[in-house]
Amino acid sequence: MNHDTSAPRGVLYVVSCASSAAERVPEVVTLAQEAGWHVCVITTPQGIQFIEVAQLERLTGHPVRSEYKRPEDPDILLRADAILVFPATFNTLNKWALGITDTLALGLLCEYLGLGMPVVAVPGIHTGSGLDTHPALSKSIDFLRTYGVQVLYEPKDYPPNNRIPTNKMLAALLEKVRAYASNK
Repeated sequence: MNHDTSAPRGVLYVVSCASSAAERVPEVVTLAQEAGWHVCVITTPQGIQFIEVAQLERLTGHPVRSEYKRPEDPDILLRADAILVFPATFNTLNKWALGITDTLALGLLCEYLGLGMPVVAVPGIHTGSGLDTHPALSKSIDFLRTYGVQVLYEPKDYPPNNRIPTNKMLAALLEKVRAYASNK
């Protein structure tokens, strides 16, 4: 991918969930940084078990957050200009579509959906797991798409768990950000 690093892109939140695909998060962070993004990682409470927190904190220069902060505590993360949800799980996609904010990750996703900010989601759901054909999944993806989230879900083209190439994720994100900027 030809990265245009002539200007900073802004702050990108990479929201990671509990999926084996989370092993690719360091690659996503590194390539996003090379493309000019200032990256912060947020994970679901269960997702923290699927990432190397110390490695991601070294890469980003920010703590990895998975829990809400107390109201009187300072916010340690910069405000995001865009969000990449990778990997998005069945649970997170369905709760997000329903507006459930029981985790920091979901609270941010619901907030940014409501604000109409650029968001790209890449489900990491294994083909043939039963979750991939559950009726709630397609309804949630359709709902999120209707309200402006670009969901990259092509499990037949990228088996076994919708293994979308990182450069395709970042290209979709950049396209989403450009569309958002032109509509402001």
